[in-house]
Amino acid sequence: MRANIPKGMGGGPQNMQAMIRQAQKMQEDMAAKQEELDAREYDVSAGGGVVNVKINGKKEILAIDLKPEIVDPDDIETLSDILVAAVNEAIKRVEDTNSAELNKITGSMNMPGLF
Repeated sequence: MRANIPKGMGGGPQNMQAMIRQAQKMQEDMAAKQEELDAREYDVSAGGGVVNVKINGKKEILAIDLKPEIVDPDDIETLSDILVAAVNEAIKRVEDTNSAELNKITGSMNMPGLF
């Protein structure tokens, strides 16, 4: 019994080579974009602007700036909560931006182990 494959389907070696070249190009594009994203810096504020966090695309905290009015020796807990919120928001912004930018390249394609 022979399978009747429509013309253009299955392809053969030439089609496979084209797919491999396309995958390699996508990998190169993704590596270049990841390098660009790693170099980006983000400024995120919390607590109505009393805490500002500067973070890079590698999720490394570069600076934390505090307004004097948030520093209350009798209320360290509030300062701590705002710092945690600011750092978490900064990390989320980096992750969301990276994901959106890389999805532009892959078209949301999911190929585990390939990329």
